[in-house]
Amino acid sequence: MKVRPRKLEGKDRMKYLDTLYTAMSSLKSREEIKSFMRDLLTESERVMLGRRILIAKKLLEGKLYTEIIQEMKVGMDTIMRVHRWLEDENTGYEKAIKELDKTLKVREEKIEKYRNYPTTEFGRLKRRYPLHFFLFNLFDELNKK
Repeated sequence: MKVRPRKLEGKDRMKYLDTLYTAMSSLKSREEIKSFMRDLLTESERVMLGRRILIAKKLLEGKLYTEIIQEMKVGMDTIMRVHRWLEDENTGYEKAIKELDKTLKVREEKIEKYRNYPTTEFGRLKRRYPLHFFLFNLFDELNKK
């Protein structure tokens, strides 16, 4: 039987939401969260949540509705709903997106760091013993610029 949140008593609604938030906050790693979300939500629900976050990110970057519609193939209603949530007094989206940007930047830096080293044995040695190959690494950095 489907439960409508508006028809629940206040204390029951708070209990359910508190349980969800406490369960989420008890998870420590990305893998634990990923596993929990897979068990809790359908793939479609997970994708839709991810899309909303990306829409919010694009709106905060100043992109126009038409650009987001073309880029992400979403409807105007979805963008307007996310925009309304962003303008709300709650700052959950903004905080999450700031942290997301930091995390993605760190992840991209790690990927870039390993992308610069060839997969040859010499490249592995340079990565494993950076101080022994300091001059090589310095020249590599200068050549990139």
